[in-house]
Amino acid sequence: MKFSSTDGYIASDDLAMAVNAAMTLERPLLVKGEPGTGKTELARQVAESMGMELIEWHIKSTTKAAQGLYEYDAVSRLRDSQLGDERVHDIANYIKRGKLWEAFEAEKRVVLLIDEVDKADIEFPNDLLQELDRMEFHVYETGQTVRAEKRPVVIITSNNEKELPDAFLRRCFFHYIRFPEPDVMKQIVAVHFPDIKPALLTEALTRFYDIREQTGLKKKPSTSEVLDWLKLLLAEDLTAEDLKKDGANALPRLHGALLKNEQDVHLFERLAFMARGRR
Repeated sequence: MKFSSTDGYIASDDLAMAVNAAMTLERPLLVKGEPGTGKTELARQVAESMGMELIEWHIKSTTKAAQGLYEYDAVSRLRDSQLGDERVHDIANYIKRGKLWEAFEAEKRVVLLIDEVDKADIEFPNDLLQELDRMEFHVYETGQTVRAEKRPVVIITSNNEKELPDAFLRRCFFHYIRFPEPDVMKQIVAVHFPDIKPALLTEALTRFYDIREQTGLKKKPSTSEVLDWLKLLLAEDLTAEDLKKDGANALPRLHGALLKNEQDVHLFERLAFMARGRR
């Protein structure tokens, strides 16, 4: 089976090619792009379209690579030994399986999502090199070797917050999700709001792309944010005329869905003030 766009997700030709190439090479797919461009959703759609289970490992700043393999709960074992619990005689009772272990031992091939890998410490990717390459690891406490019988489809996302090590990059198939052009964005919107009026969509996307291109913007609104905005516009039953831009209205209606910090709001307020001053 090959991945392509689904009923709920528009994948560009080069993105679909990247997914299929990574599966053919049996290498992790490293996906970068602006936040909100559908990187995490890609893994969910690949799993659904391929009929595979999705195992999600969401990375935080405190996440360690070993947690993806397993964790040994020595404290619980010590407590149980003091209480005379019979479980203490089997160390396996205190081994907590991680997401990689789950993916490796799955009966059928699964999709493993390692989400926002760049949030963790810089050593995190390097610490997973061997496990992702060989698809196996050793459990020292039990002497067990966990090996993937069905090699999972590994999708790794990054928001480019940190540079990833070269050794890690060499083992991945890389794809950067470019921000959708207006024509592609219309297709994405059609998936979520098939009944939206063409005039409203055209005017809304014109305003949206104007905002993204504004010089000095700290955070550009993303795909997920324009979808939220359109949902609000439809809920308020606004028309294309309601969104028309004029000098006194540099801020779009319901702009809180698009602009997420005070610096950007003040930027558009200043633009409106300057436009009024030129009248």
